Amino acid sequence: MYVAVVPNRRAAPAILLRESYRADGKVKTRTLANLSHWPAEKVASLKRVLAGEPVITAGQPFEIRQSLPHGHVAAVLGSLRRCAVDQLLEDRGSRRHQLSLALIAARILDPASKLATATGLNPQTATSSLGAVLGLDTVDEDDLYEALDWLGGQQERIEQVLAHRHLSEGSLVLYDVSSSYLEGRHCELAQFGHDRDGKRGKMQIVYGLVCTRQGCPVAIEVFEGNMADPKTLSAQITKLKHRFGLTRVILVGDRGMLTEARLRDEVQPAGLDWITSLRAPAIQDLVKTGAFQPSLFDQRELGEITAPDYPGERLVVCRNPLLAEERRRKRQELLAETEAQLHKIAAATRRARRPLHGKDQIGIRVGKVLGRSKMGKHFDYSITEDDLTFSRKEESIQREADLDGFYIVRTSVSEQALNAVETVAAYKSLAMVERAFRCLKTVDLSIRPIYHRLARRVRAHVFLCMLAYYVEWHMRQVLKPLLFEDEDRLVANAERSSLVINAQRSDGAKAKDATKRTVDGLPVQSFQALLAHLATMARNVVTFGDAAETTCVKLTSPTPIQNRAFDLLAIPLAL
Repeated sequence: MYVAVVPNRRAAPAILLRESYRADGKVKTRTLANLSHWPAEKVASLKRVLAGEPVITAGQPFEIRQSLPHGHVAAVLGSLRRCAVDQLLEDRGSRRHQLSLALIAARILDPASKLATATGLNPQTATSSLGAVLGLDTVDEDDLYEALDWLGGQQERIEQVLAHRHLSEGSLVLYDVSSSYLEGRHCELAQFGHDRDGKRGKMQIVYGLVCTRQGCPVAIEVFEGNMADPKTLSAQITKLKHRFGLTRVILVGDRGMLTEARLRDEVQPAGLDWITSLRAPAIQDLVKTGAFQPSLFDQRELGEITAPDYPGERLVVCRNPLLAEERRRKRQELLAETEAQLHKIAAATRRARRPLHGKDQIGIRVGKVLGRSKMGKHFDYSITEDDLTFSRKEESIQREADLDGFYIVRTSVSEQALNAVETVAAYKSLAMVERAFRCLKTVDLSIRPIYHRLARRVRAHVFLCMLAYYVEWHMRQVLKPLLFEDEDRLVANAERSSLVINAQRSDGAKAKDATKRTVDGLPVQSFQALLAHLATMARNVVTFGDAAETTCVKLTSPTPIQNRAFDLLAIPLAL
């Protein structure tokens, strides 16, 4: 039974006591009583009785026993269930299943160590309603480590489900790698490698992320920290073809990933199509052979060429005039700064007191300057025991400047499958993977620093962060109207004059940036700021009566922003 309020155009709404029943395989409704003449307080009491809640009388003493931030928990758990992450895990409803959900949600809400997460889940020290909503009692870090190990053991099966959910034959598959540093030196995966985090002296791991064209994460794999980017590719091809059962996909990777050797030895033998780009030396070789003439693109920004060195492939030449101007400006600054530093070294060899001398000492100083600016290819220099002379290579500088703003997308995909514009758009969608790495590493999920020592736990931790980003990615898609996100980006990009130039923001996004207000007049926020605002909706545990024999849970009234967020997420306020 339930109380229904039926609108009445000419009078007050009718308040009816109804029940639902099934007849002939159909759900039907019948009215048991008309409660329109009842006072509002009496109707509210009946609603509480029907909902199994305690009936409170006016003037009865009460006490708020606990008040915990709840709105952000409801948003994340509701989104987690809407995108069916809870259904990916085995043993639904078990304690380790609930602990795994808590780990995923906590990584979005408040990424921290397992000890801090356990403290935030315990009833006595709770920092949010997450533990109470999931029905968790006392939790310690060992419980969370056990749940993390159990979650990591399901990675292959879960990734296979995600692949079947988001990938199909002929799909674009984005792949790129990043790295994160570890604390300590006892993990077998930890090695010194190409440092992307700016943490000198720290060992690291490398991980490769597979995404859909829209940037939705599907799979992630951890490698040793000294693994070169191209060497991670073989494992991804095996994953796509054998684990995911995809025989025909288009693999998109940057020029450092899909190298000539990887294409020849791994990608092409696997029968996969691919999209990548050429390195600068390869572009210069095309100019030398006459296959590519930059002057033909003075009035054009995009066009296809062919070259004997790339049989059966399509080369799409792109010229971005804004990028050309930026590179020209940056080169001039670096050349001027390098010259200034070299002049200082030359002056040091000629000073009266304690001059710099010796080929080795002068060479070390010069090497540091050229290594820092990467401008050594543009200078001729001569070092003697007591002098340094140098000059610019104007021909080399001009040769590089002639190619400013140019990049060439290289692909095996036929024109019937993707035309030139669509091919360039597919390659530029790699920016979605870079955005995923930013969220994983710094903006939201804090994948680093990593303190785990066991390789399986490092892998499980990285997989946990990927699942958390999977939930966050879905949340960001529907919350765009409230965020500094461009919800009309596809329309804006479709209307821009050229795909080669930088992406344009839509008029709606520009209006949000200028006014800091949504179309509904609500304040525009970042994702983290919105979660913080949702957290102000509290879950209160209230007791009534002198003996506190009656207890109920009451949420604070939502603000307009909170109401709008839950409407967009299409989930209930109470969990």
